[in-house]
Amino acid sequence: MVFSAQTEQFIAALADSLSLQQFVKISLGNYKGTDEGLRQILVRKVLIKRMPKLALTFRYKTRDIVKNFNEEEGVKLISEYLQSGFKIATLFTTEKDLIFEELNNGKVVIREITASAKEVPAASHDKKKARLIKPDDKSYLTELKITDADGRVFKNAQDKFRQINHYIEILSALIKELPEGTIKKVADMGSGKGYLTFALYDYLHSVLKLDSAVVGVEYRQDMVDLCNAVADKSEFDQLSFVQGTIEDYNAENVNLLIALHACDTATDDAIFKGIKANAELIVVAPCCHKQIRREIEQHKVKNDVSFLTKYGIFLERQAEMVTDGIRALILEYFGYKTKVFEFISDAHTPKNVLVVGVKKSPKSLVGNLWNEEQNVILQKIKASKAYFGIGYHHLEKLLDL
Repeated sequence: MVFSAQTEQFIAALADSLSLQQFVKISLGNYKGTDEGLRQILVRKVLIKRMPKLALTFRYKTRDIVKNFNEEEGVKLISEYLQSGFKIATLFTTEKDLIFEELNNGKVVIREITASAKEVPAASHDKKKARLIKPDDKSYLTELKITDADGRVFKNAQDKFRQINHYIEILSALIKELPEGTIKKVADMGSGKGYLTFALYDYLHSVLKLDSAVVGVEYRQDMVDLCNAVADKSEFDQLSFVQGTIEDYNAENVNLLIALHACDTATDDAIFKGIKANAELIVVAPCCHKQIRREIEQHKVKNDVSFLTKYGIFLERQAEMVTDGIRALILEYFGYKTKVFEFISDAHTPKNVLVVGVKKSPKSLVGNLWNEEQNVILQKIKASKAYFGIGYHHLEKLLDL
């Protein structure tokens, strides 16, 4: 392919900008070639495995395609595209911008204008995700074997660290729905080794700058002792762990109640505690939905989904949905706006459903209209129980509905 003098001039300027570390980007447009749907090519510099590359983004009418080339290959391709359909191209550098244009009469001109960018953009190919919990200078992460003494996340703890941040991202969005300063006391029911409890305390105090007390409730005394020692070493003065069950814990004045992976009716115990405490935010991730499954199996009501629930795996899934669906209805009955969505806890645990209750404004929970809404919800609960042959739901029993 024979290149025009103007194309060679433009390509020489491109090569110089790359060698002198002045290259910002290139845009090729006004395409008149034969590649159907192609409109534009954008070129930027990236680093892949520490090697400089040119990333060419081919913009079509309905899609974008990105291809990476070494600098020599990329420069050669750009020069070829200038001869095969693109009528205009702009080279952006830190010293000047160069515009290559083929006019309607076929004449090619190059214009030089003042540089629109003064700095070379970062060439990193993979942008680091901004995390609410950062590993550096977090002694509790080191004590819990997530990071080493220098704040580097251990290879075998990468999944756990992602889990922690995903959990905090979810809670962060939910907390923002509440009036400022709402979260004064938090109870984490079944806190285990405390990974998520510590991270939540860190987020509340270090990021949101709240003066919140956080309590982890755990039945195993060895876990309680371990977590209290880590909290003391981390100088987390308002974080404590207590030994006990969800059922026995006094949740008075709790604003945010959390129970992740509380087994079977222990999730109902947690929701009950949150409702009785009038908590502004209740977040539970249920598991082991045995109580409702036993009810469905015992009564064997024939309904429109019987052809599915005759199979054990489908019955199990049905029981999970019905259990959590009724939990959501009960939360609505007591004045909560509910959300039910799926989240991933970590690579070693299957997907979980998160049931969330956000307390509605007190003004919306009074008067005849609210009483009518409660009656409608109550009828939905009764109809659901009858349809699936459920004698009682444990949470309903706790609350004397």
